[in-house]
Amino acid sequence: MATICAQGEWNPKNGEPRIVPIYQSTTFKYDSTAEMADLFDLKAEGYFYTRLQNPTNDVVAAKIAALEGGVAAMLTSSGQAASFYSVFNICQAGDHFVSAASIYGGTYNLFLVTMKKLGIEVTLVDQDADEEEILKAFRPNTKALFGETITNPGVCVLDIEKFARIAHSQGVPLIIDNTFATPINCRPFEFGADIVIHSTTKYMDGHATSIGGCIVDSGNFDWEAHHDKFPGLTEPDPSYHGLAYSKAFGKKAYIVKATAQLMRDLGSIPSPMNAFLLNLGLETLHLRVLRHCENAQKVAEYLQQRPEVAWVHYSGLKNDKYHALAQKYFDGGRSCGVISFGLKGDRSVSEKFMDSLKLVAIVTHVADARSCVLHPASHTHRQLSDEQLIEAGIQPDLIRLSIGIEDVTDIIADIEQALQQAKK
Repeated sequence: MATICAQGEWNPKNGEPRIVPIYQSTTFKYDSTAEMADLFDLKAEGYFYTRLQNPTNDVVAAKIAALEGGVAAMLTSSGQAASFYSVFNICQAGDHFVSAASIYGGTYNLFLVTMKKLGIEVTLVDQDADEEEILKAFRPNTKALFGETITNPGVCVLDIEKFARIAHSQGVPLIIDNTFATPINCRPFEFGADIVIHSTTKYMDGHATSIGGCIVDSGNFDWEAHHDKFPGLTEPDPSYHGLAYSKAFGKKAYIVKATAQLMRDLGSIPSPMNAFLLNLGLETLHLRVLRHCENAQKVAEYLQQRPEVAWVHYSGLKNDKYHALAQKYFDGGRSCGVISFGLKGDRSVSEKFMDSLKLVAIVTHVADARSCVLHPASHTHRQLSDEQLIEAGIQPDLIRLSIGIEDVTDIIADIEQALQQAKK
């Protein structure tokens, strides 16, 4: 993994750049109309317009695919775009999919509000429910099952194998958002997931410089075996002279369709410069994730001992509800650098605590090198009612604390002084 992070998918020849170049060009020149025509018909591989593909972007996408153990990947301009495209690539008006209720607030709104306007319905389920209960949510027109490896912001751990069994029993793929765990700590394909997405804005970038997303396909889901359920992949595409993706591209059909259709028409491509910056983050991902987890474990243990703290959720704690699942799915039991906890008292106590922090910053971000904090009910999830928050696995008093790679004694000292200020 470390070698893939540092050097994966870029093999310069004699005299070529050691570092992945930034191909900051919208267009690419060809000598004949026939060559360009073959590219537009998907008969040849190459580049003609950056909205569809770009050499810098493709190197970085291939690196993420290698880290996850997938066959192909596509970068998007944001994690939100990755979430949308991952489902929309196999759903159309009149279709339905099932999702865990405990998901990021932006994804919750995307699924329940925006995609509903497109005629695509979602049913939310309790990811901790037994298989029989979750299966009740499926319909004849259900096309996918969605969940997050580690939920944002509740840091619940998904039972990936259970979800994979459920999805495959219904002939649909399992889509997993692996943003918080990263492939350094968890590779969902090894536990039966079919498609993995990331908000690369988080740990992969790691420096709060570039918004981005990525979709990775395992190549394991057999679209042809469920031919009638996924006509967008198995039937001729009239916009490409009747080409059928599953027949023409085999295991790469899902990503080719996402690129050739969705990116062509919707255009959520990242700039080559952002892909370049993302690659710089990936080069140290294996080092940073270990430090994030090491620091977070110490902070979680500290918070658990504080009398001002009502509760702490972090799967690295032995008494945490998800500790056993973390040990099963995560390398070394490591989860991520994000902790959720609540303070005793009303919301004003939490606000005073957060306002008193000095090293830890209040920002609309999570999972980068610097420690940061957010109150989801007041910020990222403020569009949800208390009832919806609870349905999404988020307690109204939840504080999301993202532990960075600073000296952990400095982080704890800052938390301690803020807890003292919150009591005044």
